[in-house]
Amino acid sequence: MKRQLVYKRVVLKMSGEVLQGKRGYGIDPLVTESIAKEIKDTKKVGVQIAIVIGGGNIYRGAEASKRGVDRVIADYMGMLATIINGLAMQDALEKAGVETRVQTAIEMQELAEPYIRRRAVRHLQKGRVVIFVAGTGNPYFSTDTAASLRAIEINADVILKATKVDGVYSADPKKDKTAKKFKELKYIEVLNKGLKVMDATAVSLCMDNKLPIIVFNLTKKGNIKRVISGEKIGTTVR
Repeated sequence: MKRQLVYKRVVLKMSGEVLQGKRGYGIDPLVTESIAKEIKDTKKVGVQIAIVIGGGNIYRGAEASKRGVDRVIADYMGMLATIINGLAMQDALEKAGVETRVQTAIEMQELAEPYIRRRAVRHLQKGRVVIFVAGTGNPYFSTDTAASLRAIEINADVILKATKVDGVYSADPKKDKTAKKFKELKYIEVLNKGLKVMDATAVSLCMDNKLPIIVFNLTKKGNIKRVISGEKIGTTVR
């Protein structure tokens, strides 16, 4: 029986750390290959997928600024890290047979298209995966905020926040055995409790535009398809 498609257009938000695998730094080709296969399998049901990837596996601007690097410069360096990750993901997807476009908020015409909303939507309609890189193109804004902004701009149905854990907990489940997993949360609860779903700006954007967020475990095979089919896994913020 074919699964019913609950979400027709999604933004998949991945942290840069997901791409490093067990290496602790950089990009593990086995990880990008595995994610590409998952996305290819998910696309078969007809969903339109856009991706936003962080850059923390290469460079974290916010942390660098605490060590003395000018915050604006540090954030631009972090944006460049997201471009590297986006190109790596594009390579893996196209090797898997998935047509892909990278759109960047910082113009680099030799490497990627500039971000143009209408063009991005047209790519999605043609069945291509669109990878948004360089965040919003502005310092002081995270890739979480970029994911929320792009999702709203392209009229996505949901943000899929891909992590290494199976949802949002009251505390770190690896450190606290009494940590409680939340099945559903309201936006305001996430903000008031300071839960690490996405940063406050990103959550506020989603709240103002009634865009749901689903936090789920990317490392479990088939989970992306389960989420877009409406299966109750992870934590839903609405």
